Amino acid sequence: MRGIERMRGRAKYFLTLGLVVLLSGYSYRDAVAADNDWPRHGRDSDETNFSPLAQIDTGNVKTLGLAWFVDLPGETSLEATPIEVDGIVYFSGAYGKVYAVDGANGKVLWTYDPEVWKHNPAKMHLNFSVSRGVAYADGHIFLATLDSRLQALDATTGKLLWSVETTPHDSKYFITGAPRVFNDKVIIGNAGGDLGTRGYVTAYDQKAGKQDWRFYTAPGSPEENRGDPAMERAAATWKGEYWKTGTGGSVWDSITFDAKLNRIYIGTGNGGPTNAETRSPGGGDNLYTAAIVALDADTGKYIWHYQQNPHDTWDFDCTQQMTLAEVTIDGKPHDVVMQAPKNGFFYVIDRNNGKLLSAEKIGKVTWAERIDIATGRPVEAPNMRYKTGDSVLWPNPTGAHSWEAMSYSPKTGLVYIPYMQNGVRFYKGAPQPGDFDNFGISIGSVRTSPEDGKGALLAWDPVGQKARWKVQHDVIMNGGTLSTAGDLVFQGTADGYFTGYDAATGKRLWRFNAGLGIISPPISYELGGKQYVSILVGYGGSAAVGSDVMSVGWKWGAPRRLLTFAIGGSAKLPPSPPPDMRVHALDDPNFVFSAADARAGKELYMQCVLCHGRDLAPSGGPAPDLRESAVPLDAESFWATVHDGALLTAGMPQFQDITREQLNQLRAYIRAGARAALARQQNDGSSSDK
Repeated sequence: MRGIERMRGRAKYFLTLGLVVLLSGYSYRDAVAADNDWPRHGRDSDETNFSPLAQIDTGNVKTLGLAWFVDLPGETSLEATPIEVDGIVYFSGAYGKVYAVDGANGKVLWTYDPEVWKHNPAKMHLNFSVSRGVAYADGHIFLATLDSRLQALDATTGKLLWSVETTPHDSKYFITGAPRVFNDKVIIGNAGGDLGTRGYVTAYDQKAGKQDWRFYTAPGSPEENRGDPAMERAAATWKGEYWKTGTGGSVWDSITFDAKLNRIYIGTGNGGPTNAETRSPGGGDNLYTAAIVALDADTGKYIWHYQQNPHDTWDFDCTQQMTLAEVTIDGKPHDVVMQAPKNGFFYVIDRNNGKLLSAEKIGKVTWAERIDIATGRPVEAPNMRYKTGDSVLWPNPTGAHSWEAMSYSPKTGLVYIPYMQNGVRFYKGAPQPGDFDNFGISIGSVRTSPEDGKGALLAWDPVGQKARWKVQHDVIMNGGTLSTAGDLVFQGTADGYFTGYDAATGKRLWRFNAGLGIISPPISYELGGKQYVSILVGYGGSAAVGSDVMSVGWKWGAPRRLLTFAIGGSAKLPPSPPPDMRVHALDDPNFVFSAADARAGKELYMQCVLCHGRDLAPSGGPAPDLRESAVPLDAESFWATVHDGALLTAGMPQFQDITREQLNQLRAYIRAGARAALARQQNDGSSSDK
């Protein structure tokens, strides 16, 4: 029966495609957009994250129930946008592990593990283990691994078809973003700009994995730039010997294909090092960092760019989702690219020529007064570049909006944005407690109002450039959004709830307790005449680094799952531990250490922050709270885990250069933290402690 359903679905698809092409001249992209699958990262190449399905609507969403779920043992942070093709749901987990699941019942059909721990374990030190999804084309599943391999799998069997290393093996590049497909190519960027790498994107042939073209997002040495107009133009905007200290500009997430104009848009990251005066002393815009760049899809040649943050010095990436649409402005239709990047403005740009049409603040933004429409440049507020002292500004480097997907509904004309509000204090000098030393600067979180440290779901009018409604959340980390033709918006949040809202008003119509925080976006597809909504549940990612505001009490080891809903669904989740802010610290009174060892251990712990959390508080991230772990209590167990790599295959990196003395210092810092937590609980009788 499943085979017959798929044949009927394909026949319906090709009949629809033929009629669309013959009767209206629409493109292949538009026919896909009318289908019932979710074949791309944002469902269509315009990356709208909008489903045309309307079986689930504002009238019956209250009867939405869990249809099935899949437990994902061993997974940690789940940030991927699943895709669904011909009744099969594909998604990626930690380090790029791929799952293929029956979309009707949740049966796992196959899995593929790229085994980063075996191929290039050194890359496991560079970032927490996340992957934002896979791509599909012509029977192939494409994935990008943390260690920077791009791989093609057989969509039916999961068999590896080809694999290519997209960055130098012994480098500080890594990949967390999802590949995109277009024409007969697959494209991928990379991360590592904060470590000084030079960003680029590469397009490969889908069939054999042969490199087709590559575009660098920042210039190289004078010899490398010579004869390349785009790089020579960029080099003129840099100062000093920038190619020796690093340039950044990584395309670590968003890449959008414009089928109408046959272009690729890439969103570039901040310059690296972050401090602009360190990487380019004396000024310069530092092209093409913190920008949107348009490239010819066939050749990768530069067409235009729009830079949102010239000479960026605040880690204001522009790698956030770029959504394509046709909107009417002053009575005239415009083909636009829309983006809500980290810096807190919503940009509407003419994608024919890169001209800025409008830009307004989506929330609390103090680093700039406005964007000058005539020049396209920000009008910066005074003393925002921490040259003469402290600079306090909003938003912080996490961004007013980051990688979490926004959605655009052509029915309502609104963009639904996962918004975050938190300030930051930049200052030069030695780091203060809890701060990170970032290439000669330090940063600390700032909150001055009740909404600071919290997030919201924002319905934004891109033409009127104003909010139509806003749902305030109690937690700052909130997942990506899905909007549908049923006039609904779905979003998961850090507190563990998956919620459906009225797309026109923001009224909450339905809610489900997922048992763990959510950061990924949902998708929707139709199979066997039934509409489904699916979402990955796995809190983590940057929550560990931002544990001062992102901790909501989730413990490491809580069950990670794929949840799928339908009208009338009646499946039940097994009970799972509720949020718990208490530190269940372990201790051994016979363990004696000095304050000097604990201080030295704190410095060593900076290598552990990405996974185990800021100030030993992991926020339910990709690794356990070491104060609650028995492993550091035993010297030999700790040595085997950290130095020998006993848990390497489970995702714990191996630190072969660490010494016994350093490991004992690290143990001292962990015990000091555990005892401090126990003492606070005993002194104030508190049931919670960070």
